[in-house]
Amino acid sequence: MAGSDERAARWAATMAGHVVVEGVHLAHADSWAGSGSANQFDRAAREDLEHEHLATLATHSSGAGDRALEEVPDPWRTCFERDRDRILHSAAFRRLAGKTQVFVFPDDHQRTRLTHALEVAQVAVSVARALGLNVALAEAIALGHDCGHGPGGHASEDALSPYVTGGFDHAVWGADVTLAPLNLCAETLDGIRNHSWSRPAPTTPEGEVVSWADRIAYVCHDFEDAVAAGIVTEDDLPGGVRARCGTRRSRQLGTFISAMIDAASTTGRIGMTTPDATALADFRRFNYEHVYLRPASKEQAAAVIALLRALVEHYATNPTQLPGAPEADAGSEPALHAAVAYVGGMTDRFACRLAITELGWTIDRLPRGVDTFG
Repeated sequence: MAGSDERAARWAATMAGHVVVEGVHLAHADSWAGSGSANQFDRAAREDLEHEHLATLATHSSGAGDRALEEVPDPWRTCFERDRDRILHSAAFRRLAGKTQVFVFPDDHQRTRLTHALEVAQVAVSVARALGLNVALAEAIALGHDCGHGPGGHASEDALSPYVTGGFDHAVWGADVTLAPLNLCAETLDGIRNHSWSRPAPTTPEGEVVSWADRIAYVCHDFEDAVAAGIVTEDDLPGGVRARCGTRRSRQLGTFISAMIDAASTTGRIGMTTPDATALADFRRFNYEHVYLRPASKEQAAAVIALLRALVEHYATNPTQLPGAPEADAGSEPALHAAVAYVGGMTDRFACRLAITELGWTIDRLPRGVDTFG
């Protein structure tokens, strides 16, 4: 108890900071730091610097940005920095922490959609900075690129596709539905909407960088998780891939990031030259064959599909149970859209809990590994 009282007293003593210097409160009793000058770099001044320092085809910030609803420019942040901050603070981004990357209900050290997004951002920023592109735009796209994913990984797309005209694509859904309330810039939304290689090319080089960063990140970290889970071993990786990028994530990331930078430096294009692109493709193919499409993964996917479809149909039939109770008739298109939006936004754990409490399911019907709801 004495220790707690002492700690509480220390906390209370710092409530308003420490020594006040010229009316400024300091964080530490011995604080010394300052910027070293009186210069201020507001948004407009930093936008001017972009013209001097960014690459020729880099995307430039401009005022409040090209948004569906006009906004007053921020005095300090560029439009893409505002987008990055809005995504980071959004509920959709936070919920990625509870959504599957590869493993439903991942163990402590396995990736979630949230940690995947952070790793994609690291790769994208590393490449964008080296190439003189707009780092803030690349980071915003990377952080937001998977916000449209449903629970249970890519199986959610198969689950929700029958209820969406043209099918459910997490990239399109993320840009046009999930993140629409944030009023993001057109360039940010374009990069999110088109980050998947099956989609049209993004309209910015920063978007192209994220398309590559996404694939680089998940190929490397999904393999690392699979090795840690005992699904594969490092020696299982094809010899050509091991020779090109090794078996450790740090070397793999370094190889592919450097390959992108080198390719852009020599050709001016965002991509990879053949030897590294082939290694990445073979690496990805290995993951598909031995991790994503292994029997246990298919079984898990089937359970996810059954779960999500049951929830969508339940809420489409009972729209008054949806948050906000939309004014929609049971079984109508608006009710179905609202049900898909609600279910698609759920975390794995929340979806499983509702299957039990709302649908009366037993635990044995849920995806394998789901055994607690604490």
